[in-house]
Amino acid sequence: MDKHQKHTNLERRNNDTFAPNEISVLGTNCNAISDLVHKVSQKLSKYKLAYFDASHAKDVKKNKLSEYVFHHEGNVQITTSGNVNKFQQRLDFAQFDCVFINGNHYQGAKQILVLDEAKEASVLKRLTQLDRIQFVIKLTKDTAYFSFLEEKIPNIKNMICYTIDEVDKISNHINNLIQEKIAPVKGLVLVGGKSTRMGQDKSDLNYFGKPQKEAAKELLENNNLETFYSVQNSLNKENEISDKFINLGPFGGICSAFQKDPNTAWFVLATDVPFINEEIIQALLQHRNPSKVATAIKGKGKEFPEPLITIYEPKAYPILLQYLAQGYSCPRKMLINSDVEIVEIDDYFIRNINTPEEFEVAKKELSNSSLGGKMTK
Repeated sequence: MDKHQKHTNLERRNNDTFAPNEISVLGTNCNAISDLVHKVSQKLSKYKLAYFDASHAKDVKKNKLSEYVFHHEGNVQITTSGNVNKFQQRLDFAQFDCVFINGNHYQGAKQILVLDEAKEASVLKRLTQLDRIQFVIKLTKDTAYFSFLEEKIPNIKNMICYTIDEVDKISNHINNLIQEKIAPVKGLVLVGGKSTRMGQDKSDLNYFGKPQKEAAKELLENNNLETFYSVQNSLNKENEISDKFINLGPFGGICSAFQKDPNTAWFVLATDVPFINEEIIQALLQHRNPSKVATAIKGKGKEFPEPLITIYEPKAYPILLQYLAQGYSCPRKMLINSDVEIVEIDDYFIRNINTPEEFEVAKKELSNSSLGGKMTK
């Protein structure tokens, strides 16, 4: 008899304990850990980083009032009540490329072990937590390995080791750990829209001797992206993702792609922008900034980015769902109000073709021009 399953088996984001990517630092006093993390974060300022620590205050009254103090430069100071809860922390930390954890207080999925003779007893107490040491840091070159470490981790002396003043080397190593976790990119071609003004499915229009959905898919595949069609009703074809968020248009298609694979970035491309070419696709990929929510095209004469010529990072998914919870299903609204990398191109290339008349004009232009991919006219 099959075991009854209470919950739908959804694909989950690859999280560590508290964050998509976390490293706990333990083995020395809290001030030394905090100091090291702040020095490293200055070296790695291109990333979004966070530090997760425990309050060292002895007596704290529970807050009756939550306070949020915003500074015009973008800083916010929050004072509120709350307990550590890995599910809440994963939401809070979803936007960070790496979260450093004070390992003296909380256990992290990956560890940096600092060897400090004064903290031998503390390390012994946390010995079972040392299951994924990334590298070792010594306070001085002469600091010895504790005997119980050599018993528990026989190869510990073979691990990469730095001294605590080698901040550049430590930062470079952590940079590599962050790079390892950057999501791959897949392609998503949006098809099956209502196309009421066109009178037929825009993804089936023929600009280049084939349906435009095929031409758009080839544009992405030519850049080594495994590419899928976003469709309303899938026939269970391998290259289709069925829309699970009904009647939400492109927003639902994007969320459905993330539901299928929340651990990839999705390069979303509409089929009503036939002037998008190889060079523009490559420019977006080259300027991709995984630390941002998305990397989006914007016309030089336009005020807002194009949500359907955009690379959405995994960190965009929870934000999209938060907008949906507020009753909004416009991906552009999310982009406008989030931290997004913008790639500007000439407006000419991002014209939407929505009517039969526009289609005839666009087809004539495309057949007459050797666009060849120039991003400025």
